[in-house]
Amino acid sequence: MSSKLNWLLQNTPPGNLVLQSWLTRNNISPSLAFKYAQSGWLTKLRAGVYARTGREPDWSDALACLQNQLVAPVYLAGLTSLSWQGRSHYLQLKQGQCWLSAENKTILPKWFKEFPGVEWQVISGLKLPQMDEKFLTELEIQGKKLTASTPELAAYELLSTVPQNISFEHAAEIFQGLVNLNPRKVERLLTLSKAVQTKRLYLFFASYYEHAWLKRIDTNSIDLGSGNRQIVANGKLNTQYHITVPEKFTMKGRNYG
Repeated sequence: MSSKLNWLLQNTPPGNLVLQSWLTRNNISPSLAFKYAQSGWLTKLRAGVYARTGREPDWSDALACLQNQLVAPVYLAGLTSLSWQGRSHYLQLKQGQCWLSAENKTILPKWFKEFPGVEWQVISGLKLPQMDEKFLTELEIQGKKLTASTPELAAYELLSTVPQNISFEHAAEIFQGLVNLNPRKVERLLTLSKAVQTKRLYLFFASYYEHAWLKRIDTNSIDLGSGNRQIVANGKLNTQYHITVPEKFTMKGRNYG
């Protein structure tokens, strides 16, 4: 067995996606990759994209390839990140749906967008500066290490899509379980954010469920803007955070107009 083939087999477990650009950087030419495919070591999926023969690749292989071989600024986010960290007692909204966050103007390759068996839910435009590493974590998923948002950021990502991608009620059910978020991270996140509606909703749910970490946040440092925001149609106005919420969420307190 040649040293190059031996290197490939040692560095790519069965099912891993392998890009020709990455192979070339590691001294495996297109003609040599084609030869490996003919010999059954690789399976060609489309131009410039292979899978190591031996297992059908899944969504985690696609994301690992994107993060590790292309070093794309994309990570697991929102509902998917919370679910894999054990923070959601509820299934994904749809079978095969995977939430991702991508930096603005990130162009996802066609092979990734069209990867079979998964519906990518890509979040962008979060009105946040580029987040430092303390808001990202590494998860081991199906034998692969994938970058994901921390629970504090994932909750923010989730709320940024209410009610377009997830209902107010579903977001509330998930937020109810977020009893041990890091208050320093939450305060930093909401201070940096320029998304007024998302910040108000974050603090509303924390207040509604009386999460203890809210008491350790200096809410005066968070700019909540001015004016009312309609999050749900035909809702009632919460006068503390100036957002409309479903009527059943008005049963606590007197902050309603």
